[in-house]
Amino acid sequence: MKNKRRDFLKLTSLAGFGILGTGITEGAALQPVKGAGNAPVASPGSPSELVPLNRFPRMVQEYYVDSIRKTEQEGEARRAALKTKRDAEAYVRDVRSKINEAFGPWPQKTPLNPRVTKILERDAYTIENVIFDSRPNFPVTANLYIPKAKSFPLPAVVGVCGHGDTGKSAESYQSFAQGLARKGYVVLIFDPIGQGERLQYLSKDLTSKHKAGVREHLYSGNQLFLTGESLSSWFTWDGIRAVDYLLTRKEVDPENIGVTGNSGGGTQAAWISAVDPRITMAAPGCFIITFRRNLENENPADTEQCPPKVIGYGLDHSDFIAAMAPKPVILLSQEKDFFDVRGVEESYVRLKKLYKLLGAEENIQLFIGDGYHGYSQPNREAMYGFFNKVTKNGKNHTEPSLTMEKDEDLWCTPKGQVGQANVGVNTVFSISSQLSKTQRSKRKPLGGDALKQAVVDVLKLPT
Repeated sequence: MKNKRRDFLKLTSLAGFGILGTGITEGAALQPVKGAGNAPVASPGSPSELVPLNRFPRMVQEYYVDSIRKTEQEGEARRAALKTKRDAEAYVRDVRSKINEAFGPWPQKTPLNPRVTKILERDAYTIENVIFDSRPNFPVTANLYIPKAKSFPLPAVVGVCGHGDTGKSAESYQSFAQGLARKGYVVLIFDPIGQGERLQYLSKDLTSKHKAGVREHLYSGNQLFLTGESLSSWFTWDGIRAVDYLLTRKEVDPENIGVTGNSGGGTQAAWISAVDPRITMAAPGCFIITFRRNLENENPADTEQCPPKVIGYGLDHSDFIAAMAPKPVILLSQEKDFFDVRGVEESYVRLKKLYKLLGAEENIQLFIGDGYHGYSQPNREAMYGFFNKVTKNGKNHTEPSLTMEKDEDLWCTPKGQVGQANVGVNTVFSISSQLSKTQRSKRKPLGGDALKQAVVDVLKLPT
């Protein structure tokens, strides 16, 4: 694969531009990726100073960048100290524990109350439009793709969606679900909170009062923060309950359950695989890099992509993959992505060492497409090939011909919104509002010096 971007960076550095400092240092070793892709991997180096390009104060940005660089250096020191299989196993246990601490406590599992509202018959598979409750009266809308003319049980995949407003019916998400179904996988793909049929702030015309996707996520996330909850955990819990639903189906092999998604779906794939031990393989796309790269590049991030406490615990993106080691994972990326490709290379180097210590070096792979952000066909085909190898479910990784469904045909509700179809269903707002009232009833009223001290303690202000 041609690496025009790297060639350009090399030329500009030789020309004396001096602005390459956020990662690959001059003379850094490049190694070929022994995986599904052929992109070289840069050994991580210490970041050098960037030339300021903006004519306004940057104190807060620089403070956080400095802080996260120190955190990353401490993490690299811990990873460098891993020398034996026992060291690696202890590291995996440690990151698993910290991730569950950051995301928890998890709610109690309540009845799923699954219901199939429509069945679509297609040439090679059926699609069941399914609703299940991940929390009491909190419906999740999903499509279940079931291959035809196959011997059950079959390997299954949880499909998680990025920030397409239409959720599970967006073209790139339909594409990987159809592709997997045609290759003999049962696929359950569901709408995230605030997308598809799950708008949380519904107006009378069945659109979002705040705009679907990012805006809804920010509103939901901020309301949850006030109660001590996080949208990261809520998204992940939906994924855990999706696995619960798959395990109720006779068509599913419980020993082979994967997860894949791109962008915001890559986020969810990483979070879910880190906390649910029933996930046996994963293919997160266009998300895994490093927290430092995102912050240095001033990349915006959605609320569910910023789980509280994880940086304080010294965790990085790679640690969410390390948490499921030595199970098989392929990291998917794009050369021209705004998620800095150098970050996924750095994460891959870390994980390759960990997996090698665990005796499973070939279980961690990296594929870098040559396009822009998105779950492109080459990336999907890398995922098919990887999952096929893991499950021994066939050797052909070429994507078959696909036919996109109309949004309305994939709806689980009559008019495409659970709030309209089920008046009185719970939303993030209704649940967080009730939780806030319950918490308030348990607090003692504060005033005067006691209130001042409480503010100082909560905000950790200097004395």
